[in-house]
Parts: sequence; structure tokens; C-alpha cells
Amino acid sequence: MGAPANTLSSHANSQMPPRERILVASGDLFYRLGIRAVGVEAIAEAAGTNKMTLYRHFSSKDELVAEYLRRLAGDAGKFWDELAAAHPGEPRAQLTGWLQAMEAHLLDTDQRGCALANAAIELPEKNHPAKCVIEQFKIEQRERLIALCGQIGVAEPEMLADELFLLLEGARVSAQSVGRQGPASRFVRMGEALIAGHVG
Repeated sequence: MGAPANTLSSHANSQMPPRERILVASGDLFYRLGIRAVGVEAIAEAAGTNKMTLYRHFSSKDELVAEYLRRLAGDAGKFWDELAAAHPGEPRAQLTGWLQAMEAHLLDTDQRGCALANAAIELPEKNHPAKCVIEQFKIEQRERLIALCGQIGVAEPEMLADELFLLLEGARVSAQSVGRQGPASRFVRMGEALIAGHVG
């Protein structure tokens, strides 16, 4: 499957160092087309560089994939910090903010679900360098939810967190398979109902 060569503008090409260009171009291509569908030639072309330069910065495509996912995981960590800053000392408001942000992502027509979950499906090899990145990311996301659920004073914060975690994972699949007007469009309402069932 072919990939567009002009992933980056000429201005971005001139301003970014090669490693950054490769990460930006590969991230866009991997997310839109799938990791398996994109070869190093397409990445190098989209980044305005060549395979030799790509391999100078990344020992293999697998290592590039792992770094792409590592960056996304880092961005998710910043999201949680921003959520806490927006609602300081208000865990219930933070939880509602999380639900709303996730629903907005689910309903965004430019999105294709969670890049790390997509990668987990595409990469069945147990020893792939991206596997530990994906696993650690999902564990940390779950732990963040458990902590937040604990702060709102529910009796079983782990249970509520797992319900919300699985609701999100299912909603992501539903948005891709049956469309954004299906069950995913009620993500906030369903999440709030789960929370209410534990708070009472």
C-alpha cells in the first residue's frame, strides 16, 4: 500500500533535524496506514531523507516503532498532568474531564482509535521492542484511573477503574467498527452511570 510522500511541509523539513522528521513522518504514516503497511522507504521519503539516515538514527524499523509509541505514551502522561492542573484537588471533576476528553477523541473523525492498542494487535511477536512500551503504557493508564477512583472515595476503586478502562477499550473498537454514532457516542453517559453505581 502506497503512502503519501509529502507528510511534512518543506518548511518543517528545513526546520527539523533528521531524527525528528523521521519520527513525525513515521508517526503519521503508522497511525493512518498501519505499522505493517508502511516500509522504511516510504518513511524516509515522507521525512525528506533516505534509508541510510533513518538507520543511522534507528537500528531497525522495530526500534523506530518502539520510539514512536514511547513518545505517544509520554504525551498521555502530560494529559493527566493537565487534567490535574485544570481541576486541582477535585478528583471527581478530573474523572469527568477524563470521560469528556476520551469521548471527544472517540468521536473525532480523524482518529483511528488508540495507537498503542492498534500496535498491540499488529505486533504479535512477544519479543518486539514495542511490546514492553505498550504493556507499560496500559498498566500506567489503569493505575492512574485506580488512583483517581480511590480519591473520589468509592469502596472498590480498582473495580470501577477496570470498568471504565474496559468501557474505553470497547468504545474505541465500536467507534471503528460500527461508527461514531453508535455506542461510542454515549461514552460519557455510560461512564457517569458506572461511577454513580459505585458512589451511592
